[in-house]
Amino acid sequence: MTQAEFVVVANRLPVDRVPGGGEDDWRRSPGGLVTALEPVMRRADGAWVGWVGQADHHVEPFDFDGTHLVPVALSSEEVELYYEGMSNDTFWPLYHDVISAPQYHREWWDAYVKVNRRFAEAAADTAAEGATVWVQDYQLQLVPRLLRERRPDLTIGYFHHIPFPAYGLYSQLPWRRQVIEGLLGADVIGFQRVADAGNFARAVRRVLHYTTKGSGIHIPEDDGSTRVAVARAFPISIDSEAYVEMARREDIQARAAEIREGLGNPRTILLGVDRLDYTKGIRHRLKAFGELLAGGEVDVADVTLVQVASPSRERVGAYMQLRDEIELTVARIAGDYDTLDHTAVRYLHHSYPREEMVALFLAADVMLVTALRDGMNLVAKEYVATRTDNRGVLVLSEFAGAADELSSAVMVNPHDIDGLKEAIVRAIEMSPAEQSRRMRSLRRKVLDNDVGRWSRSFLDALVEARRVKDGKDAA
Repeated sequence: MTQAEFVVVANRLPVDRVPGGGEDDWRRSPGGLVTALEPVMRRADGAWVGWVGQADHHVEPFDFDGTHLVPVALSSEEVELYYEGMSNDTFWPLYHDVISAPQYHREWWDAYVKVNRRFAEAAADTAAEGATVWVQDYQLQLVPRLLRERRPDLTIGYFHHIPFPAYGLYSQLPWRRQVIEGLLGADVIGFQRVADAGNFARAVRRVLHYTTKGSGIHIPEDDGSTRVAVARAFPISIDSEAYVEMARREDIQARAAEIREGLGNPRTILLGVDRLDYTKGIRHRLKAFGELLAGGEVDVADVTLVQVASPSRERVGAYMQLRDEIELTVARIAGDYDTLDHTAVRYLHHSYPREEMVALFLAADVMLVTALRDGMNLVAKEYVATRTDNRGVLVLSEFAGAADELSSAVMVNPHDIDGLKEAIVRAIEMSPAEQSRRMRSLRRKVLDNDVGRWSRSFLDALVEARRVKDGKDAA
């Protein structure tokens, strides 16, 4: 088996099967994590451990685009219990402020432990002596400790892509101690926001009674020594320059003009781009827009809302119900306000390639990112990166991780429907001069703090952890 000096461990491999292709036909996956790590993996010539995304399917390790891929097989039952159950019906709602009620089932937890152990074993077998392993996200919170137990020579990082809740919510979890102990197997534990790192440190103090000083967590070892793990914010970002380059392409600019033409050239296009998820605030956004139409504050002849809601977790009950509710709301708005010439809401339940998304960003006058809770939200940064003309308005939820960095956006509490309506009207009516001032500030943040800076800062922290460890070993 190939031994790699740098290994990423994530729930999914960074590839999908090509529809209609053969067993060996793969393409790079869409999505924030793959986009964020793609440049890092290309430079590192490393290995990636993950599931192929298809139950009961065994695939041998293979190479793709300069990365060695190590598939982890999951049975249909494990997908149901570990992924759809524990990961997405327990951890996801709990960590997103219980917007939807989490469920706690022991058989889900047992499957979660079993699958996390399998990922840890695959990573241990793939990593070279003294290698660096970077574990990704909430599906694999037990892997750092399981990996450390098997391979104490490794330097282990873990990055949490979603929020980490306040202790009052986290304490509900029946397996709160096991999860914290799992995460503390890492040398560096990264979060999106300073508040998330603080919530984690408080949970450590409450559950394990360990000492925390600044970003350091002091962990007593069996031999009487103390190991210090670092837990702090490393806000993730995008490959900004790639979006800038796409935004400057004539074919994509022409496509943006086609999109506006196809919508009837309204004066203002509002855009929402989300996974179909109850944390994204799509229902609140539609309610606010419907009330603006009802009150005559916007007119269907002048303003169109384009809502892209890409399919997500379609076998989980809460998501099926959400889709029904959203599509019913869209239909009601259409019935009440559409005319033969103008559409109030263009609802698109599809995923699109990046080029088409950039064209949508260029076509949109106002970007609505109104999540009820979000770890970061890379769409907000993608929109900003594409606005090379320094025009356009970003309306951003204060509960999205991106709000910490993108403070020049029009901030909104999406639970406040009246406030959301006011923010939308303000964005529609904003002068070109104010748009330019705000967008210039936003673009500086996004272009300076790109995905390269994010990965370098995290990997630098791992290098420092290795240096400290080697110093202790030498002593």
